[in-house]
Amino acid sequence: MNQLHASFMPLNRLEAAPRLATPARDGFSVSNPALEMLTDFSRVAPRTIQADVDVKEAHLMMRHGGFRLLLVTDDQQCCIGVLAAREVIGGRRITLAQQQHSLSSEEVTVGMIMTPWQKLSTMPLEQLASLTIGDLLLSLETMTDQHLLVTERDPQGGLCIRGLISAADIRRAVGRVEQGTPEVALAHSFADTCRMMMGHDL
Repeated sequence: MNQLHASFMPLNRLEAAPRLATPARDGFSVSNPALEMLTDFSRVAPRTIQADVDVKEAHLMMRHGGFRLLLVTDDQQCCIGVLAAREVIGGRRITLAQQQHSLSSEEVTVGMIMTPWQKLSTMPLEQLASLTIGDLLLSLETMTDQHLLVTERDPQGGLCIRGLISAADIRRAVGRVEQGTPEVALAHSFADTCRMMMGHDL
């Protein structure tokens, strides 16, 4: 007997228009573990781009994919910097790159406007694991960036980026509990997010 035929299960038809499952609205609290806010690269592949890609292509990638941050990698897949949406949209770094290299805006590349790895703020995974969301926000209350990179050591002792935390993700989590917050889907800095949360239970 054909095994594929024998194990066939018929598909169902909907009996009525179904509702969509949505995240629970009462599960967020600033006393929850900060690890809940981690986008874990061991589970979700990071969004990457090469330094020699032109900024226009990077902008299209961000816009169509809904990304606010791209990790810039070299040929060995090492992170050499990050590209935030505000740098692509704002244009200040693009203008500076044009002036410094005598280029048109179409010739400016990701590597010319990215934030290099030497200037990135990071937190070790083991430190993040000891914090609540409230603790994390208070420790980042002066940070004007929108993303925090989280690092860990690989089995050989080398440093790798395990994931990232987004200020916008925290604001969205708050918005699922506190309906009617108009800015909740926008990407804000950790400093802005901390100030917003000060009126709650931080």
